[in-house]
Amino acid sequence: MTTHTVHVNTTATERPVPRWAAGAARAMPLVALPVCLWRLPIAFGYGMGGEVLPPSPWNIPYVVGLSLLSEAFALLSFGLVRRWGEVVPTRVPKLGGRRIPPFAVILPATLSGLFFTALMVHWVFGAFRIGGADGFPYSEGWDVLAMTVSGLFTLWGPLLLALTFAYHRRRRSR
Repeated sequence: MTTHTVHVNTTATERPVPRWAAGAARAMPLVALPVCLWRLPIAFGYGMGGEVLPPSPWNIPYVVGLSLLSEAFALLSFGLVRRWGEVVPTRVPKLGGRRIPPFAVILPATLSGLFFTALMVHWVFGAFRIGGADGFPYSEGWDVLAMTVSGLFTLWGPLLLALTFAYHRRRRSR
């Protein structure tokens, strides 16, 4: 008795992914990582040059959860350049193997990208004290570090919009 196995390339997409889009998807978790790491000492009562959080049993789970959620969503952006963003993986019960409607990916990714781009604009106003903004509430030296890690995070919105546009172009009907 012989068995035949079919090897399916699980990373191959329906249409080729532009090289820049694959690179942008790889950058997403790295863009989020510095701010996620920056938050962690704050959860444990270290102000990082700013105000210390008031004691609460929720500080640690909230901040750690927020950091993990941020990284999870950053990793989810790989779905915009991988096959599992086009077809539900076969290991998913009842839905495995079904095509994902492009709109079901494009709409939430676009809304998220616009939201994070708006946060970027808000960050720019605060960081550069435009329009009477107060700036960063950190002591000297810490403010530069805070601007750097949060500034990297602001790239998330434009990167996500660019990835979403590439996904849309690949998945649109011809």
